[in-house]
Amino acid sequence: MVTLRTDTGWVPSPEDTPYLRLGEPKIRALVEAFYDAMQAHEPELTRTHRLDEHGHIPREFRDTFALFLIFWLGGPQGYLEARGHPRLRMRHARVPVDEAMRDAWVRSMQRAMDATGIDGEVRGYLDARFADVANFLRNVAPPDSGAVKKG
Repeated sequence: MVTLRTDTGWVPSPEDTPYLRLGEPKIRALVEAFYDAMQAHEPELTRTHRLDEHGHIPREFRDTFALFLIFWLGGPQGYLEARGHPRLRMRHARVPVDEAMRDAWVRSMQRAMDATGIDGEVRGYLDARFADVANFLRNVAPPDSGAVKKG
């Protein structure tokens, strides 16, 4: 299980968003570091993506995720204009997301935030928000839980 900081100490506002604190270049660098960390350390998670002829995640995934994060973190609405509502559960439904896959995604994002120097209040906030979203996307119940698969 991944250890997450959940006490953020900071609540964004329209005048003080994660996008404004980080800026687009840092968010794009975060996305690059995220996919690099995923490919280097999380082979099962990497294989959930369509891979190019070299076994790497194609540029289009990085570009789409960067647009999404820019929007999600309070920046320009380019993602909405290009792709519509995120509908995260629907877009990820084809991928079985259990606790291990969730944790692999969170580890990749933590490595990326470490690599790009994201820290302080915004790091605490992002740790908590990324963990919330990763957990929300789980669609496979733990094998011994007796729970019904989320839909």
